[in-house]
Amino acid sequence: MLTHPSIVLTLRRHHLFSQLPEKIFEEVCGLAMLKRLTCHNTLMHQGDPAKRFFLLVSGQIKLYRLTGEGQENLVEIIQPGQTFAEALLFSQARLYPVSATALKDSVLVSIEGNHYRNALEDQPKVCLAILASMSVHLHLRLRDIDTLTMASASRRVINFLFQERNPISGLIVLQVSKRLVASKLGIQPETFSRILHRLVDSGLIAMERRNISILAEEDLAAFQ
Repeated sequence: MLTHPSIVLTLRRHHLFSQLPEKIFEEVCGLAMLKRLTCHNTLMHQGDPAKRFFLLVSGQIKLYRLTGEGQENLVEIIQPGQTFAEALLFSQARLYPVSATALKDSVLVSIEGNHYRNALEDQPKVCLAILASMSVHLHLRLRDIDTLTMASASRRVINFLFQERNPISGLIVLQVSKRLVASKLGIQPETFSRILHRLVDSGLIAMERRNISILAEEDLAAFQ
């Protein structure tokens, strides 16, 4: 049962719960659980029964898939305030399609999926909010597919930089290790580092640890 006041409030403010009537929300909290994961611990494995979905309160969670050869492909990095695995409530999938592992010490709310889905039967506003969330995730996945189907590794890296650039500051901050970024781009970590250094040597970007600045936008966009 979820009782911590600040975490209950965090849950209540999320769009998946903000429109629920108080009685139903209390029932959801009654079946919810608080989970704590230390760094590198796994929350769920690809292929586990999909019975719950999650809200990340603090920390960072990595979602990834393993290929038949055992290679890890990064799907998404979950940040505080984000939910994940909720789309499975509305599909025929009975198993989690990804694994989830903590990249930092993390606190999550684990929500009972069947009860939540049943609670939505008379809540059209919440259903629309979920559809909007799923649409955003679909857009991100299509963007990732576009990135991975580009002809060269250099184009993947450059496209990634433009996608991740902060629209206000213009700065790109790598939220995870270069190894994980390379995994998401479908290239080797050494290749990712080599391309970044080529872009630095060409005067197109500047790097300081995990902070990257674009120095020549047009030239970077045209770089081969």
